[in-house]
Amino acid sequence: MKKQIELVLQPDKIQDRDYIIQVASRQLKLNREEVKAVIELRRSIDARGSKPHFKLLVEVYLNEMPLEIHPVIHYRPVKSSRKVLIIGCGPAGMYAALKLIENGIKPVIIERGKDVQQRRRDLKLIQQFHQVNPDSNYCFGEGGAGAYSDGKLYTRSTKRGDIKRILSIFVQHGAVSDILVDAHPHIGSNKLPRIIQSMRETIISNGGEIHFNSRLTDFIITDKVIRGVIVNDQTEFSGDAVILATGHSARDIYQLCLRKGVLTEAKPYAMGVRIEHPQAIIDEIQYHGPRGKFLPAASYNLVCQIRDRGVFSFCMCPGGIIIPASTAQGELVLNGMSVSGRDSKFANSGFVVSIGESDWKKYSGLGSLAGLELQKEVEKTAFEAGGKTQRAPAQRVTDFVNGITSSTLPESSYIPGIISSPLHSILPKNIVQGLIAALIVFGKKMKGYYTEEAQLLAAETRTSSPVRIPRDKESLMHLEIKGLFPAGEGAGYAGGIVSAAIDGENCADAVMKYFVQ
Repeated sequence: MKKQIELVLQPDKIQDRDYIIQVASRQLKLNREEVKAVIELRRSIDARGSKPHFKLLVEVYLNEMPLEIHPVIHYRPVKSSRKVLIIGCGPAGMYAALKLIENGIKPVIIERGKDVQQRRRDLKLIQQFHQVNPDSNYCFGEGGAGAYSDGKLYTRSTKRGDIKRILSIFVQHGAVSDILVDAHPHIGSNKLPRIIQSMRETIISNGGEIHFNSRLTDFIITDKVIRGVIVNDQTEFSGDAVILATGHSARDIYQLCLRKGVLTEAKPYAMGVRIEHPQAIIDEIQYHGPRGKFLPAASYNLVCQIRDRGVFSFCMCPGGIIIPASTAQGELVLNGMSVSGRDSKFANSGFVVSIGESDWKKYSGLGSLAGLELQKEVEKTAFEAGGKTQRAPAQRVTDFVNGITSSTLPESSYIPGIISSPLHSILPKNIVQGLIAALIVFGKKMKGYYTEEAQLLAAETRTSSPVRIPRDKESLMHLEIKGLFPAGEGAGYAGGIVSAAIDGENCADAVMKYFVQ
């Protein structure tokens, strides 16, 4: 038999398996020999008191062993004559491909960027030489935007699909099993590429195809049914269905949709800055003192309402660095990432304000691309403020609130460099007002958060897609084009690695239902 109980452990005991079994035995008033296994179901840190501790939800096996701790999916070579084209090799695309293979259907992934190893060269170019490859960067390439920008796996999309299944597939392909139990699972940008490569090998070894350096340039549509796509303006791929999973930064795809009569619509999103603190400050606030040897770098999650707008932290990276996520020359976009150890001396987070139709009304003549145009405007302004390089305009938090250009700036993790700039002139007025008011609120919630040792870097603009490609709620098919399944962040239906992966699987399921109609 088995029982579920909660254990409270001091940080120095969290990796001691024998001790955990002893504590479970005592709590259940059993002999140690009766407990055959203790399986962690969930692990979190409780730092509300003066001494932080871990809380474990565990399953205790009494006089029996668990049958299978981590279920494994046995992929087999595809045999069906059906073929599904998947545009994009991010989490939505890769998980859609794996799901199709499970069901014997051949996936053909078409990816504009390079494989996950080859991408490294282009990341070095943008970090060190300010050169942006428009098809290979932090957003484009195998693994998508998450591959080299942190690998955080936390999601609130619990009703959209089986999160445990998504995480188990990561584990099956090389991720540590801790992600199955951590309250905020994280792989790290140093480890995720190897896992993505393993997923690629599973896809190819079972009959799938992946074509890199292959940018979608046209749809083949007849009588409002999609028959295939054209790549690099010359190569034609035919398929029985198309899953469009291009990510939130593939702006040319939205233009293509407009040209081909594929319905799109403007979507609310959020925009702002990255805020960076010394990690020691965040540790001191969250742990009520210096971080101990056995505790991870502390994180935070902040949200408030300012004049009917949400202002919130986003993609918080404890022990992380800020990176340039631009996808074209002439723009500056920031994001954050951490390696698995989260051992940088800095903490950074997106710090953004929700925006909607009233914010982009001057671009209303562009229809569904109006919000996108505002996004582009802010990125161009930030680029110019950074000296027309990938250097980031920056300002101390206290100077930003007081409307003063910073005479000096703190040290930053941002490798391309920072330059003192008045961010009030870079960001739209409504965003500036929201950020200033929220800094005061957050400073009261977290004593020490509002400090001259923290700084803001512009601009964080790509929190989610500013465009949605509408689809039917039941079939997940595009409202007008039969056989086209918009998926993931780029289509406006996800917001992170796990939710995108879930949506990819859901679209693969929808394709299979489409085939049997």
